[in-house]
Amino acid sequence: MKHAFAALLGATLLAGPALAQDTDLLIGSTSASSSHYGYFVAVGQIINENAEGLRASVVETGATMDNIRRMARGQVDLGLVTTNTAQHAYSGTKDFEGNAQDLRLLWVYSNAPQNVVVRQDAGVDSLEALAEVRFNPGIKGSATESTTEAVFDTLGLSADYVRGSTTDIVDAIKDNRVAGYVKSGSGLKLDGSTMDVATTTDIAVLGLSPEQADTLRTEMPDLAVVDIPEGAAEGVPAYTTWAFGVGVAAPSSMDADTAYAIVSAVMADQTAQANAMASLKDESLAQMTLDYGSIPLHPGAARWFEEQGIEIPAKLKAE
Repeated sequence: MKHAFAALLGATLLAGPALAQDTDLLIGSTSASSSHYGYFVAVGQIINENAEGLRASVVETGATMDNIRRMARGQVDLGLVTTNTAQHAYSGTKDFEGNAQDLRLLWVYSNAPQNVVVRQDAGVDSLEALAEVRFNPGIKGSATESTTEAVFDTLGLSADYVRGSTTDIVDAIKDNRVAGYVKSGSGLKLDGSTMDVATTTDIAVLGLSPEQADTLRTEMPDLAVVDIPEGAAEGVPAYTTWAFGVGVAAPSSMDADTAYAIVSAVMADQTAQANAMASLKDESLAQMTLDYGSIPLHPGAARWFEEQGIEIPAKLKAE
């Protein structure tokens, strides 16, 4: 997944066309205490150093929902979005019911596969087998929890849900009081709390069946369905699961040359983003965008993909 465009990205030119006049950009990010804020500081520096005619400044915000609303009011020009909430905004559903937003994707830079982890001795070998089993759908109040419940409802699955904090649930799995949980991965690897469980307890990861994967693609377009290769942890075979990503979006009204220049500069960068967010080392932003993107690409971003000879999937094309 992450190496397909490595050589290609290294050869990409840094800047797009020179803009007719200098353009100031405000980038909506998140809390300054978040690692994602540091990522956007790096993005701003990349734009300022490599996108001729653009001057970017990063604004601390309340993250996705705040950024989408600020873009609608013209208060920021581009900003952080999670791919599931971006799809709700674009399609006018959930929190944006009847109020579709003018939003287009620039790129995706982080992924969050949702891993269904169980004790090997729990006697559970499929998602269906979780029925009546004590199981945590995600840390209480988290996006993982609400997304898992929506996925289970869509697929007709059930479990005896147990709520709690990460510490509570990890201890309960180790003590065999809970069979397992759903936890966001760390890129394509299982996260630290899961590896903590694995130090004392043999674990397995439950994947989607091909039929379940097809159902989610059709009925939950706000999520991505991703294939995780062998090696998410030692001894874990390849599996398929649902996921969402974190990316950068802008209104479609952003000038296409501006969007193209931004995306060109970001895609060409080999060091600044990885220095700001270690999980990006050796990752392909282009591939993550194809895998996790949930709304159409901005025309300027689409232009960059087309110039690289990369086929844009239907879900990323404007209707």
